[in-house]
Amino acid sequence: MNQTKKGTLLTLIAGFAWGISGISGQYLLANGMHVNLLTSLRLLIAGIFLTILAYYRDKQTLKILLTSKQNVIVILSFAIFGLVLNQYAYLSAIQYTNAGTATVLQYATPVLVLVYTCLREKILPSWTELMAIVLAIGGVFLMATHGNLSELAITPAGLFWGIVSAFTYAVYLLLPTKLIQTYGSLHVISLSMLVGGLVFPIFSQSWRHTFEITGLNLLALFGIVGIGTIFAYTVFLQGVSLIGAIKGSLIASIEPVASVLLTVLVMGTQFYLTDFIGMVLIIAGVLLISLRDLVASQKAHLGEK
Repeated sequence: MNQTKKGTLLTLIAGFAWGISGISGQYLLANGMHVNLLTSLRLLIAGIFLTILAYYRDKQTLKILLTSKQNVIVILSFAIFGLVLNQYAYLSAIQYTNAGTATVLQYATPVLVLVYTCLREKILPSWTELMAIVLAIGGVFLMATHGNLSELAITPAGLFWGIVSAFTYAVYLLLPTKLIQTYGSLHVISLSMLVGGLVFPIFSQSWRHTFEITGLNLLALFGIVGIGTIFAYTVFLQGVSLIGAIKGSLIASIEPVASVLLTVLVMGTQFYLTDFIGMVLIIAGVLLISLRDLVASQKAHLGEK
């Protein structure tokens, strides 16, 4: 198997693993696990494992990150305003809707990043970018209302947390950009997960919530932490190293599809035609942006030659 095929396969596997993460979280929340406890366990356990991995890969980079005051401030900010808030909002959206809906709503994030970039740079979006924005907004509208302006098709809390998860995921993508470019995503994200996993329980008092230890609950916990976070992230990084970040993000768009499919098959959640149309519109909008970036990257590569 050549490098491109291997990278593509690994990225697809990561996308499906993230889908398993969402449905595992939905199962745990539906069976009495509090969102504060689940958020804490996911961040803390994954943070410990990924930080150990980062240490064995390059302990010098971890040392530099931890001994620089400026770097520590960015990691703390990213941990709280990016990772913790995003994970809490995403899991809350799952609790009030379902894994498929929450994942698709969060998937509108690249469109939010595009809007933010246009506003910051004071430039108008291109026709392709404008179409992506319209598709994403139209998709969210259909999923939220089913085309009926007089009432919401999902709970107000579910829509609220879904939108919050999209905004916080935008922060997740934008805040640590320079740090990741300098030190690599594994070291930055693993440390931030660990910090978030240590800080969030203090403020939320997660230990006060009980967790019934059963075989299925432990399996679901392994699904969200082991498969959907630790395994998915490391496999995705390996895939991206082979095919590039732009192609990787494009292929990883299988995640919302996998999440919806698993939500139907495992949890028996019912979706309507308008839900699927809305999901397709959101995913199409995101793919337009990804394809635009891919074309621009290829043109730049050809220009260098």
